[in-house]
Amino acid sequence: MADAALGHPDEAVRAVIFPAVTGGEQTLRDLVHEFKTKGLAYRITVQTTLRASYTNHYRRGLIALLETLEFKSTNSAYQPVIKALELIRRYAKAGNTTYYPRGEVVPEHRGTSGAWEDLVFKSDKRGRRRVVRMVYEIVTFQALRDALRCKEIWVVGAHSFRDPEEDLPKDFPERRVENYAELRKPLDPKDFIAELKAEMRAELAALDTALPKLDWVEIKDRKSGAIKLTKIGPAEEPRNLRKIKNEVSRRWGSVPLIDMLKEAVLRTGCLNAVTSVAGSSTLKREVLAERLMLAIFGYGTNTGIRAVASGGHAHSEDDIRYVRRRYLTPQIATDIAIAIANATFAARNISLWGEGTTTVASDSTHVRAYDQNIFTEWHSRYGGRGILIYWHVERGSMVVHSQTLRASASEVHAMVEGAVRHGTTMKVEGNYVDSHGQSEIGFGVTRLLGFDLLPRIKQINKVKLYRVESGESDLYARLTPAMTRPIRWDLIEQNYDQMIKYATAIKQGTAATEAILRRFTESVSHPTYQAMLEVGRAQKTIFVARYLRLRELQREIQEGLNVVESSNGANSVIFYGKGGDIATNRREELEMTVLCLRILQAALVYINTLMLQDVLADPEWAKLLKPADQRGLTPCSGSTFSPTARYGWTSPSACPSVAVQILKIYHLDSAGEGAGVAAKTKMVDLQ
Repeated sequence: MADAALGHPDEAVRAVIFPAVTGGEQTLRDLVHEFKTKGLAYRITVQTTLRASYTNHYRRGLIALLETLEFKSTNSAYQPVIKALELIRRYAKAGNTTYYPRGEVVPEHRGTSGAWEDLVFKSDKRGRRRVVRMVYEIVTFQALRDALRCKEIWVVGAHSFRDPEEDLPKDFPERRVENYAELRKPLDPKDFIAELKAEMRAELAALDTALPKLDWVEIKDRKSGAIKLTKIGPAEEPRNLRKIKNEVSRRWGSVPLIDMLKEAVLRTGCLNAVTSVAGSSTLKREVLAERLMLAIFGYGTNTGIRAVASGGHAHSEDDIRYVRRRYLTPQIATDIAIAIANATFAARNISLWGEGTTTVASDSTHVRAYDQNIFTEWHSRYGGRGILIYWHVERGSMVVHSQTLRASASEVHAMVEGAVRHGTTMKVEGNYVDSHGQSEIGFGVTRLLGFDLLPRIKQINKVKLYRVESGESDLYARLTPAMTRPIRWDLIEQNYDQMIKYATAIKQGTAATEAILRRFTESVSHPTYQAMLEVGRAQKTIFVARYLRLRELQREIQEGLNVVESSNGANSVIFYGKGGDIATNRREELEMTVLCLRILQAALVYINTLMLQDVLADPEWAKLLKPADQRGLTPCSGSTFSPTARYGWTSPSACPSVAVQILKIYHLDSAGEGAGVAAKTKMVDLQ
């Protein structure tokens, strides 16, 4: 541009400057837009706005918190921040003083350098370098925020932000041998490293040998990334599933969801633990069970207790709300969902569904929330206000774990939490996730915990394979374009015991997975974090090499993630009240809503499993089930139930009282045990 302007100073800009730039006028417009939104001008605007907001509004609250909370740190690198907080506390009521006094020692920390340095340090009228008090407070609170996130600074007396040493098991040195055995890890770090090295060499060699014969993957130097992986082709179409579904509908029709819940309660006895607690109460067990089901239905469908209380039954809204407050706690709701899941596993026909599954698929769902609430969060990826619900669904469509996440939360810790603490009888040995549920630190943690992380990586073309040792550049010649540096085994050996200590804390639940992984962020050079990253890079190399080589593994992961997507689709039908928007941001209410939705989904899968097994117990229908049909068979079908319907209701608008006839609960004949829902039952009006 400068050369063109100097060469033709008298000609029009459009004729000289625009042609000198690749892309012409549009490129210049894009550059100006980028500068205004991301460059110096934008940064100055943000700093000015933040300074005004802090001084005029937020400072009052932050200073009050600073006077109430006590911050500590054992890391010498963060002591300047602690001292800076003490300085701010001393001068909190100094009025409109612009600068700190000249004789005052003002600690410089990581927040005072960089983008804010020119605003923190100013020259006064005499040309002396001074510290601007309000700006210094802003950068100190920003540094405090970053340190709290990784727990390098903690709050005395807090829980989530407590001393990170309290997150670790206190008896680890005394029970070192037992802890290592529980994680199935060798005591000697050299044995652990040797095992990792052997797996890496085996998988890299297998991929290098098989690469010329693999028509779905290509590795060579290219700007977009060395790895090129073609999509999986369509699987064989199931031809008889529709006939089987039609037979289920012919036998039972569209079963109301509330009836599926009642049938699951009666068959599994999942409410027995709750009703036994009320033994000394004046409430009869059947009355308590009815009110509990009404509360679960109201929360799980998002219609609310007021809506289900308006049906033609003897339970008032106050009665249902009392039972909800008194008996339906988050732990009780979790136990109910686990009981239904375990009953489903026990009731499954092995010849139809196969042996017990050991893999789960996990993914998040964004649920909208009313925005007239200061706690409502905006999610940048989903583009809306609300919360995330993170599900763990096994291959048979049964939800084994659920949890609510903040919009800004990482999905990696949620994946680990659900796989380790699902509470059901199944043993999780593998976890399918999408790109957002995996990271290098996630691969490291799962390797230490003893289960496989099996992700679908979105930008696999840019993934790098790590070398085992230095000086082996001639090995795996076909993989060279995708190879990078060797693993730093010395870091792993030096921090092996500490990594096992953190893994034990996650396994034993001495602290939440989020609280432990919060300490491992890219903003700090924590030695254990660096070592766990190296373990994760080694494990990711093993997985990617196997993933590229095996088409069956790619299809397995895709099918597993399709199961959780299908489950999310069924949940969107169940959770129909208020347009699917949650009207509260109270944490306990959010958690209860999610858990009741999980109970309804578990009841749906349980009853659908029994109905499908009843149909396929007939030899004529069993003959129709081909391998492709069996692969596509799922009990999470929305065609077998109606979330609102009973006796002709077809839509929420046509069903203002969704709980009418709620007390007509199925009681099974002895001949009908395990034979389906309504085909061999009799109706008893408990009212």
